[in-house]
Amino acid sequence: MSKRIVCLRHGQTLWNVEHRFQGHSDIPLDETGQAQATRAASLLASLRPSMIVSSDLQRANDTALALGRLVGLDVAVDKDFRERGGGQWEGLTRDEIAARWPQEYVAWEAPDGEPVTDVAARVAAAMRRWAARLDDDGLLVIASHGAALRLGICELLGLPEELWPALGGLGNCSWSVLQEGRKGWRLLEHNAGTLPEPISSDDRPDAQT
Repeated sequence: MSKRIVCLRHGQTLWNVEHRFQGHSDIPLDETGQAQATRAASLLASLRPSMIVSSDLQRANDTALALGRLVGLDVAVDKDFRERGGGQWEGLTRDEIAARWPQEYVAWEAPDGEPVTDVAARVAAAMRRWAARLDDDGLLVIASHGAALRLGICELLGLPEELWPALGGLGNCSWSVLQEGRKGWRLLEHNAGTLPEPISSDDRPDAQT
């Protein structure tokens, strides 16, 4: 028996559709996103989660609440699962960002934004903190955001930063599954729940394809 973590990205928002950087902006799920959250909940309920925690941003929290209602669990909130802060890029489209900050766009480093290493460290630390509360056979569902989850997973797995781009992005209401083993955490599934399709996320462009 071993602990598992399901890393669930939130459902679609209007800013996802418009390819706008959301970051810490508190954008709600759109109608499609609400349907995605309901569908994901129906699938993940069969795993019988022990605990559910979400980012404090409503798009992630509402995604988590859909599952919580179905399985009869309260949803805890932890702001350490927030998306990467986008600084001056929040609310702007990718085309607008590329036109105004061509060099920063290539590096995917927003002016006044949050460094990827900081995001990876805070998300992975929160993953460990919540997983420590699980029984040995427990299942934790974390509802969070595309870049935050991908970076946190890379840090939790112990991947060196130069290999982080090897892990692709997460689609809306898709998830990854981690399992604790004798030598640490390992990745069982990544971006599961949908057939491959284009991803719109705050994650860097080369994680979108």
